[in-house]
Amino acid sequence: MTAPSRFLAWLVLPWLTLCSFNLLADTVDGAPQALHVLDYIGADYPATVEAGKVIDSAEYQEQLEFLRALQASIAALPAKPQKAELEQGVLALNKAVAERQDGASVARQARQLGAKLAVAYEVSQAPIITPDPVRGAPLYAQHCSVCHGANGAGDGPAGVGLEPAPANLRDRSRQDRLSLYAIYSTLGQGIEGTDMPSFADQLDERQRWDLATYIASFSVDPAAVKNQQTYNLADLARQTPAEVLAANGPEAAATFRAQRAQPPQVKRGPGQLLDYTAATLDKSIAAYRAGDHDQAYDLSVAAYLEGFELVESSLDNVDATVRKDTEKSLMAYRQSLQDGLPVEQAQQRLDTAKAKLKESASRLGSDGLSWSLSYLSGLLILLREGLEAILVLAAILAFLRNTGQQSAVRSVNVGWGLALLAGLATWALAAYVIDVSGAQRELLEGATALFASVMVLWLGVWMHDRRHAAAWQDYIKSSLVGGGGRFGFAILAFFSVYRELFEVILFYETLWLQAGPAGHNAVLAGGATALVLLIGLAWVILRGSAKLPLALFFGINAGLLCALSVVFAGHGVKALQEAGIFGTRPVPFFDFDWLGIHADAYSLGAQAVAILAIAVLYSRSRMAEKRRVPVS
Repeated sequence: MTAPSRFLAWLVLPWLTLCSFNLLADTVDGAPQALHVLDYIGADYPATVEAGKVIDSAEYQEQLEFLRALQASIAALPAKPQKAELEQGVLALNKAVAERQDGASVARQARQLGAKLAVAYEVSQAPIITPDPVRGAPLYAQHCSVCHGANGAGDGPAGVGLEPAPANLRDRSRQDRLSLYAIYSTLGQGIEGTDMPSFADQLDERQRWDLATYIASFSVDPAAVKNQQTYNLADLARQTPAEVLAANGPEAAATFRAQRAQPPQVKRGPGQLLDYTAATLDKSIAAYRAGDHDQAYDLSVAAYLEGFELVESSLDNVDATVRKDTEKSLMAYRQSLQDGLPVEQAQQRLDTAKAKLKESASRLGSDGLSWSLSYLSGLLILLREGLEAILVLAAILAFLRNTGQQSAVRSVNVGWGLALLAGLATWALAAYVIDVSGAQRELLEGATALFASVMVLWLGVWMHDRRHAAAWQDYIKSSLVGGGGRFGFAILAFFSVYRELFEVILFYETLWLQAGPAGHNAVLAGGATALVLLIGLAWVILRGSAKLPLALFFGINAGLLCALSVVFAGHGVKALQEAGIFGTRPVPFFDFDWLGIHADAYSLGAQAVAILAIAVLYSRSRMAEKRRVPVS
């Protein structure tokens, strides 16, 4: 028995035995796990016999143990009309192995039985969203290369001395007997009793599919691809290269290997993303019904962040009311899981959410975005996200230039310039080095927004305290925006721009996929239009502020910045809620996204704290001013 084969065998047996002992009768767990074992019987058995003789007795005995555990696992599945046929199929497969029948014949039996099992118990073997090996590459580097090696040869530093040794993922004969779904399934199952962990808690469904396609690329020979035949996504996921080789020859098999490692990327339209949300919600309620509340909640978060959230900006431009209603229904379902409501009530909320998802899909269509919607989305994304940063930067720069602090102006320019570089670096890091999940993305956005809220509030009160000429002169004499002041302005400029840029990059990346090649020019045109408008807005603010009296200018800027502090507080809490850090508590109130106002107790509470802080600090400022007047 080869080390890679033995390694893959031990991935399955302890886990399946445990499942059999615990009689995992729930379809959510039992059927996919049984299917996973059938995939590996089909892949491993052919190497154990030759011409009716056992050539690897140790692995052959493991195949028999697999079959005994598989038989118990099938028996524990819920009753269905097809269950008896499946049980007979396992007996026939067991007989074929016991008689040492030809490896190709047994592999074919196992694959056919697996196909019947998948149909009977509705096990989806194809991804909803087209996998992307580019997203899978950093996942492999982050999670797999330490054992399997940078090139998949099983020679990673952490794999030295492991027993069994890490699999050689470049072994084409082994990989050809595995479907893409089988690789995906292995990533999600974990390895009971071995050093390889389960990735189900670390990688969501989309990430595991992305990683599976990247792993499949290790056995591809680009030079052997000689025809242009295109396979659909379902076939790429379910079939094996060995099956294609037997049916259509080596050229077709080479093309199949290449395409399953790099599935043809179609427009990732709203329909795909909303279908992903609906399918993931179904898995969530199934897990909740099975008693796995943590998994159910995690799936509900992934359903929102990796599906619906990515079409929110486009939906906003079509029907903002539908977007808000859909978002609220998804959050209400998620909250029902967190509150531990009965399954029936959670199901009712789920049904409402799925109805809203269908309504959203009907508004957007399933074939991607039109030219006009692509343009409008590109325009409003940058305009909406850039406006807040422009207001903060313009206020700071106008203030510093009006008061002759050119050295501090340079510090602010350095701050927002570094923010641009940091935003681009974050995008490159997420695209090519590590994979930033939706939850991590929202967590970063929420933390940045809350920090910016505090910084903007500080600057607003600071300006209010110096709105009178006497106070300003005192400040100039005492510190003159020294090193500490310049550093504070630079930090505020950095976070104000970085927060917005991070969100712009995310939305534009998604919009680019949704628009497709035909809509790329529209997206670019919309972004260019928004950029011109933002530059014009900044110029108007800077030029107009130069004509205002110092006290009025300070007062307007202070009020604007304090208002932005309240807006950022609302946005920050909402982002943390979307990341699943804490729940939601809807209250009867109005929504106004541009002002960060959301009908939620936590979000409104954060804004109330910001308003209270403004009131306290301004009261302190007024008291200090009254004490200063008699003295002067």
